[in-house]
Amino acid sequence: MNGEKPKLAELHSHLGASVQPHIMWSLAHEQGIKLPVKNYWDFEELMTIKQKGEYNNFFDINKELFRLSELIQSSPIAVEPAVHHTLSGAYRNSNIVCHELRFCPAKRNRAGERDLDYIILAAIRGLEKSLLEFPEIKAGLIIALDREFDYRLNRIMYEKAKKYKSRGVVGIDLAGPQIDGFKPNELVDIFIDAKRNGLGVTIHTGEEGEFSEMKMYVDKVSPDRIGHGFLAWRDKQLMKQLADKNIYLEICPATNLLIGHIKDYQEMRKIYNILYEAGVKLTLNTDDPEFFNTNLQKLIVELLDRKVFNQKQINELIKNGFQASFLN
Repeated sequence: MNGEKPKLAELHSHLGASVQPHIMWSLAHEQGIKLPVKNYWDFEELMTIKQKGEYNNFFDINKELFRLSELIQSSPIAVEPAVHHTLSGAYRNSNIVCHELRFCPAKRNRAGERDLDYIILAAIRGLEKSLLEFPEIKAGLIIALDREFDYRLNRIMYEKAKKYKSRGVVGIDLAGPQIDGFKPNELVDIFIDAKRNGLGVTIHTGEEGEFSEMKMYVDKVSPDRIGHGFLAWRDKQLMKQLADKNIYLEICPATNLLIGHIKDYQEMRKIYNILYEAGVKLTLNTDDPEFFNTNLQKLIVELLDRKVFNQKQINELIKNGFQASFLN
C-alpha cells in the first residue's frame, strides 16, 4: 500500500506526542509507573485530543499530557523503543522516508536522577534500529532546549547535541510554551554557535502571543527553520525577511486547529496562502501526531479536501520538506 502513497518528510514531531498509546501503556507498566487511570481505553482517551476546545493553550497540554508522556519515557529502557516505534511506525503508516524527531533529554532524566548521556544514547540506539530495519528511512534527532530551563541547563543540552553530532543528532530547537521570566536573548549565542558547528537550528516561535520574539530571532540568528511561525502573516516586512533569508516555516495544521490558534479551515486557508503568496517557504508537519490522532498522509488529504491548498501547492510543500531537512 505504501507504494501508492507519496514519499514524505516530517521535520516537526515531538517524541512525547508521537508514540502510540498502547506502546506508552506497556512502557509505563514495564517500569512500574502509576498511571492516573487503570483501564487502557481510558488511558487512550486521556492521551488523545479529539476535538477543539479540550485544550486552549500549550501551557495546559505541557502541564498534563506532555508531563505524563515524558514521565513514561524517563529512562533509557523506554526512550529506545519509543524512538524506534515512532520512526518505523511513521514509515509504515505515512511513507515518511525523511524524519527528524525532536525531544528534550532534560525532561526525561527525572530532574537529574538519570544521566543525560544515557537518555540520548538510548534515543540513538532506537534511531539506529529503525534504520537497520527500514533502509529507505533517513532519520535524525533534534535536541530541544526549553523555555522552562535556565541558561546553564540549556547550554548543557546544546553541548550534548554537539557531542553526538556524529551519531545522528542533526540540530537543536527551542520549545515550550511562552512563560514569564524567559529571556529569549540569552540563547542567541547558543543558536549562532550551533550554526557555526554545523547543526541545524529551528525555533518554536510565532505561534501564540506577540511575534516580537520571532522577529528578534530572525534578525539576530537567521535560523534555518521556524517551528510554526504562522503569525508572520500579519507583518509584510517579516514575511519578506523569511523569504529573503530562505527560512522555512514548519507549519502544523492539526495543532493550529485543535488548540484554536486558527479558528477554522477558512481562516487557515487565508493565513497559509498569504504566507505562500509572499514567497515564504512552508513545510507540512504533524507536530503531535498521537495526541491529535493524525498522520502526515491523513493531514494532506484533509488539507486538499478542505481546499486549504491545491495539489500543486501540496506537491511544492512536500518538496520543501526534503529541501529543508537537516539531513541533507
